[in-house]
Amino acid sequence: MMGETILVAEGIFRDYGCLHALNGINLRVEEGEFIAIIGPNGAGKSSLLKIFASLLSPTKGTLQIFGTKGNDREDVQDRIGMLSHDTLLYDNLTARENLLFFGKLYGMEHAALAERCDYLIRKVGLWKRAEDPVKNFSRGMKQRLSFARAIIHDPSLLLLDEPYTGLDMNASSLMENLLMENPAVTKIMVTHDLDKAFRLCSRLLIMEAGNIVHDVAANDPNARNFAEAICSSSGGQFKC
Repeated sequence: MMGETILVAEGIFRDYGCLHALNGINLRVEEGEFIAIIGPNGAGKSSLLKIFASLLSPTKGTLQIFGTKGNDREDVQDRIGMLSHDTLLYDNLTARENLLFFGKLYGMEHAALAERCDYLIRKVGLWKRAEDPVKNFSRGMKQRLSFARAIIHDPSLLLLDEPYTGLDMNASSLMENLLMENPAVTKIMVTHDLDKAFRLCSRLLIMEAGNIVHDVAANDPNARNFAEAICSSSGGQFKC
C-alpha cells in the first residue's frame, strides 16, 4: 500500500529584491522519507525549508503539503514540526514549562501533554534540569530542548535546519536516537555534515545557486561523488 504524498513543490521561486534565492524548485516527497538538503552557503537551503514550514512565501510557484495549499495550509500546521537556528524557547521559563507551553499551543490534552513532556525531557538528557530556567542552559542544552519542542506534538513532517549545531558527541547520539525512533515521520534536514546525511537519510538533494542540481538516493553509487564535488568547491564548509 502506497503511503501519503506529504509535499509537492512546483516551480518554486524566491526573490529577495534582485537576489534570486530559489529558481524554480520542483520536488515531491513521500511519507517516511528522510531527505538531506546539502549545498554551499547561499544555495537556498534555508529559504526552501522556511517555505515548507510556511514561514516564508514563495515569490512564484505552488506548494502543497498534505494535499492542501495556500491559506488552507493553516489546517495542517499542527502536523508540522520545525527546528530552526532560532530555538524559539522562552529564557525565563523552565525546560518543562517551555514544552508545556508549546504543547498547549497545539491543543494537546493535559494528561497526554504531561506524559509527553516527561518522556522527551528524559530522551534529550535534561531530566535533572527540567525545573531550571532556560536562561541558565548552554547552547547545546537549548538545542536539545528545542528539538523536544519541535516534536512535542508528534508531527508527521519534521523540518530540521542544522539540528546538530552546538551538540557534543553524546548529545548528538541522544538526538539521533530520538530522530530515528519513528520511521513513519517524514524528515527533511538541512546539513553540512555529509557523514550524517549519508548515514541517516534515504535521499539527498544537492543544491547550488538556488537550484536542485542533484536529487539522488543516498545509496546511489554516484551520490558520494556528487556531494564531495560540492564539498570541494565550497571552501571547506562541509564535514566530508
